[in-house]
Amino acid sequence: MLSTKSPTKEELDAATGKTVSDILVPDLKVLFCGINPGLYTAVKGHHFARPGNRFWPTLHAAGFTPELYQPHQERDLVQLGYGITNIVSRATANAAELSKAELIEGGITLVEKVILYQPRVLALLGLSAYRIAFGKATADIGLQEQTIGQTRLWVLPNPSGLNAHFPPKKLATVYSELRDFVDQLEE
Repeated sequence: MLSTKSPTKEELDAATGKTVSDILVPDLKVLFCGINPGLYTAVKGHHFARPGNRFWPTLHAAGFTPELYQPHQERDLVQLGYGITNIVSRATANAAELSKAELIEGGITLVEKVILYQPRVLALLGLSAYRIAFGKATADIGLQEQTIGQTRLWVLPNPSGLNAHFPPKKLATVYSELRDFVDQLEE
């Protein structure tokens, strides 16, 4: 269970460079891919754990989960056909600390994971990070022409509470478009 106690500054500082385990099994419907874990997430040991991150509420609002999951329920996503990974595995205070080279290297590692686990869709949560990691400077939100083997790529807005371009309702709408696409693939 996720502790409700906020991490101390010392705990956050100590989390720099730590990793959070992937939620990854073969043949998922969707592999959600964040940019990298934040320090709060690394301390808690669960993806998208920071209060204010809108990943879990957005998944529910978009119809991916039957109820509002909490970060400590992340492994329950596998039963629904979903998983979580990151482009870069090391935790930082914010994604701006990642170098272009690190994002590109992370993109290469991500492609290897996708080839090995073969999700139907890789959903990248962050347009700017996708553009850098995959060398697609003009990419936009939504379905991409690029595939990795049979895996389709879909770019979604970063669910961080700092992403003011996408308030919760708009975020849910964009994520719902992916869910509709996945539902069509399943038919």
